Amino acid sequence: MNALRRGLGSSLVQALLVVVGLVWLTPLAGLFLSSLRSAQDTARGGWWTALKSPGQLSFDNYSALLGNAGMTQAFWNTVLISVPATVLVVVIAALAGYAFAWLDFPGRDAIFLLVVALLVVPVQIGLLPVAKLFGQLGLFGTIPGVVLFHVSYGLPFAIFLLRNYFAEMPKEMLEAARMDGGSEWRIFTRLVLPVGRPAIASLAIFQFLWVWNDMLVALLFADSSAQPLTVELQSQIRQFGSNIDVLAPGAFLSLVVPVAVFFAFQRHFVQGVMAGSVK
Repeated sequence: MNALRRGLGSSLVQALLVVVGLVWLTPLAGLFLSSLRSAQDTARGGWWTALKSPGQLSFDNYSALLGNAGMTQAFWNTVLISVPATVLVVVIAALAGYAFAWLDFPGRDAIFLLVVALLVVPVQIGLLPVAKLFGQLGLFGTIPGVVLFHVSYGLPFAIFLLRNYFAEMPKEMLEAARMDGGSEWRIFTRLVLPVGRPAIASLAIFQFLWVWNDMLVALLFADSSAQPLTVELQSQIRQFGSNIDVLAPGAFLSLVVPVAVFFAFQRHFVQGVMAGSVK
């Protein structure tokens, strides 16, 4: 009887999760179908009508999107911003997290407290001062300027997450590696990084999603030649209003990339977040 109850309970949980997943994916499916319909079909009815009339669907909108220089340039700008901002944050935070967790140097605890304090600083506070600084350095309006802003404001959380995860590793394991003659760099690359892969994957997801979906920083720091996809979509809406044949595939492209990244690293996500948020 108990086994039957456990089986029914497990089945109900799985069914509930399936329903939640379908509901969560419905907007994505609707946007994808809308991106395959012409402006005339979209004006006549909702995206669900395409399920009854699949002849409405075609990839002509994506051909038009590829022919739109502004949208394609914005997509590559988004990639050029998101990938370096994610890689730099992960690399720097991993090095700093290991140093704060296992290296003894003067002022370590005070510096880490400063890093933790930076977590509560809103990003809006630094917009104008950093914009003025970037203007003096010649970085304002450029892709490197946007990348540097994202890196600087992503590092406090990244260092906090990885330091807490690394600090939970058994001390005996690292001491044994040192007794075997391993240098700190070798211990970090051959031991700490493989063990810390779940937390690093979680951090990469957080950082990539934040940078890819950002519009506030890009609106202020990127000029017309460096603006990412979020700003270009907003500009298309403002200029053309009903230009759905370009907006729908552009919006789907903007949405599907972070969704794909999340699913690619999802098995590490919960484990890394929980481990890095304790202690």
